[in-house]
Amino acid sequence: MSLYDYPRYYDLVYGSDWKAEFDFLTGIFNQHVTGTTKRLLEPACGTGRLMFRLERAGLEVDGLDLSEKAVDYCNRRLRKHGFRESAWVGDMTDFKVSQKYCAAFNTINSFRHLETHQQALNHLRCMARAIRKGGVYVLGLHLCPEIGQPIEEESWLARRGHLCVQTSMWLVERNLSKRYERYHMQYDIWTPTNHQVLDDEFNFRTYTKQQFESQLVGQVAEFKITAAYDFSYDLQRPIEVDHATEDVVYILKRV
Repeated sequence: MSLYDYPRYYDLVYGSDWKAEFDFLTGIFNQHVTGTTKRLLEPACGTGRLMFRLERAGLEVDGLDLSEKAVDYCNRRLRKHGFRESAWVGDMTDFKVSQKYCAAFNTINSFRHLETHQQALNHLRCMARAIRKGGVYVLGLHLCPEIGQPIEEESWLARRGHLCVQTSMWLVERNLSKRYERYHMQYDIWTPTNHQVLDDEFNFRTYTKQQFESQLVGQVAEFKITAAYDFSYDLQRPIEVDHATEDVVYILKRV
């Protein structure tokens, strides 16, 4: 069983704070994209929690994801709002596009599901080919801090109508030599007439500042790191990433 097989719950869990991300992304596009921003791409788009809202703002947004159920959920919602069904089932490490995008975004750590260096490198190279010069890739992830204790558990509550989901996530194992963290995630789901619990486990690849910036992005000549922010999404407060930084949104400029 995978939690990704339950797109309705996934969409609520990760979509409840969409406004902060929406405002941040549109601000980033205005500040960092050279020229006009019109066409966007979201790799690992999931249920497209931001896609239809960006479409509603006048942008053209495509997305790809490995989950057929998530893509179907995304496209049905786009159709419901009167937009084209612009998500497709695809591998973020191996895809091609027929027309380049002005910008792309992946903000909720999905990038770290790529468990090997080669997969991550292939993804960035695909993105470099997909984004036009002067465009940006907004990539958010948790770094593994080399100073201080990293966060090892999170919990948050999301509601929509009569549906409520309490999400808990905690570290099962961390192996920095093999570059992975294994997490357990649990959904506690309540409706007026029912309560159920869903569980899943998955691996995240670990990155220090150097491992991400020098050993990975540094191998993709088409991208340059031009700014970074934390997960407060404050456009007025870019950050300097250091060895204690954990939550970071990198702005990769296509040069």
